[in-house]
Amino acid sequence: MIFFDIILIVISILILIIFVLVGVAFLTLLERKVLGYIQIRKGPNKVGFIGIFQPFGDAIKLFTKEQIYPFLSNYIIYYLSPIINLFLALILWLRIPFLSILLNFNFSFLYFLIISSLGVYTIILAGWASNRNYSILGSLRSVAQTISYEVRLALILLCFLFFILRFNMLDFLFYQKYIWFLIIYFPLCLIWFISRLAETNRTPFDFAEGESELVSGFNVEYRAGGFALIFLAEYSNILFIRIICSLLFLGFGLNFMFFIKIIFIRFLWIWVRGTLPRYRYDKLIYLAWKTYLPVCLNFLVFYIGIKIFLLNFIL
Repeated sequence: MIFFDIILIVISILILIIFVLVGVAFLTLLERKVLGYIQIRKGPNKVGFIGIFQPFGDAIKLFTKEQIYPFLSNYIIYYLSPIINLFLALILWLRIPFLSILLNFNFSFLYFLIISSLGVYTIILAGWASNRNYSILGSLRSVAQTISYEVRLALILLCFLFFILRFNMLDFLFYQKYIWFLIIYFPLCLIWFISRLAETNRTPFDFAEGESELVSGFNVEYRAGGFALIFLAEYSNILFIRIICSLLFLGFGLNFMFFIKIIFIRFLWIWVRGTLPRYRYDKLIYLAWKTYLPVCLNFLVFYIGIKIFLLNFIL
């Protein structure tokens, strides 16, 4: 019986990974289409009906190109960094709270924080192993940016965890049955939204890939399959964060509205990219340490006080 359960879990994980990769493909198509209409143009519309096969054409082109590597690069780390980056992005999906089967454990939020924070090491190793000044500068920017905003994200998550006193993502399904946390935690929701833009290196905080300053950032020396793996990892993380945002703020349920919420949040991400110019890097770090950090600490103390009051005087 245990053997068949293990087989079922393995098959479920493989199906999940396949659908994540297909979802990433159509996520890029959605982004290019929405950006096209924001800029009053069509976007990709030649490959297949309304460009529906464009992501698959791009994938075939990338994986069939010749793979080369810089002569002075650290060959092993240079090749392993994109693979490990994609591996970390995919095992992060194992914590999606299914109601039927797959992995479910009570410390899923700790797992999420640990795995998401490991991705920055692959970025700095990719930039360092390329042995290129632009790559090293892009990776250093990404590390400083990610570490700065991970502190804020951890404090925001602590506000939620102190409120529900659970580490399991499934518990958010029950605690938002009557009211969304978007209403209770509205200021923190805005900070979370902006911090996640910075965490995933999206416009206006895409300093790790600033084409106008660092050519292509930490992945300037990557092409063909290596670039495709980095691209898949980045968009897989973005898609996962959309689900976490829906889980934290907009209620959570495995129904049709769940997918509508994810698409809406994804549209907000694209809308910001098509609307705002790139931020200045020193202002980004200033915003993280001198604005968001005091605000998040004050909110954390505030919600802890509310929880202590409820436990001692109401419940």
